[in-house]
Amino acid sequence: MDEKVIIRQRPPKSPAAAGILSAIFPGTGALYNGQIAKGVFYMVLLAGLITIQGHGGGQPFKALLLAGFYFFQIIDSIQVAKAINLGAAGEKPATAADQGLPEIVPSGSVFWGIVLIALGGLLILANFDVISYGSLFDFWPVAVIVIGIKLVADSMAKSKNEK
Repeated sequence: MDEKVIIRQRPPKSPAAAGILSAIFPGTGALYNGQIAKGVFYMVLLAGLITIQGHGGGQPFKALLLAGFYFFQIIDSIQVAKAINLGAAGEKPATAADQGLPEIVPSGSVFWGIVLIALGGLLILANFDVISYGSLFDFWPVAVIVIGIKLVADSMAKSKNEK
């Protein structure tokens, strides 16, 4: 006679609340989902996108970029809330591999990433007049030397592995 009544537990995050919060003020949906860094990043990105609306040309693109970000962050907050609920229910949320999206394959070398970071840092320093573009372009052969050293080192490592 004593039947057990199973009461379904309320999901930890409401996708509707995450979407509504994101629609009211971008970034708050991510904060609601517990993604503090993402929420703060979205707020800073929103401020930047609003700031560039009044500067210079390229207006249709800038407005579309702002609108795209606005709708993206709403959809993202809803999807994250659904994934949190699935995780709390003990189910596995869908991953990129489950959706048929390609996985990122590591290339094995960080050389070009370091080169681009260094180049970007030098150009930023030149933009802020810490160094001049003239002196920066005087040393462009150094880039050729570094690339040559990288190629020789890769060749030596490859021949060493083949032995």
